[in-house]
Amino acid sequence: MQIKSRISNGTLYVLLCGELDEHTANYTKLTLDELFSKPNFQKIVIDLSELAFMDSTGIGVLIGRYKKMKDKNIPIYICNPSSHAEKIFKMTGLYEIMPKIV
Repeated sequence: MQIKSRISNGTLYVLLCGELDEHTANYTKLTLDELFSKPNFQKIVIDLSELAFMDSTGIGVLIGRYKKMKDKNIPIYICNPSSHAEKIFKMTGLYEIMPKIV
């Protein structure tokens, strides 16, 4: 798992690269928590275009980060999901809490 980020116009953009599963979940969680602790943004966009695979552990990581940011009134949006990720987000209702944007 590789995580790239940048802040632009009050938005934190995060690109997840690789696989988000039980083997990378802890690293991903710790890295996202560190990125999300910075004060320079009002919303987060998570780009899944380079995410090759995600399982239920990965969903848990994203939900946990959503809950932390919800407490701070900072919305999280998802963009560029693979067909695999798209299916997971639709089946689980994750788009209800982390809307998909174009």
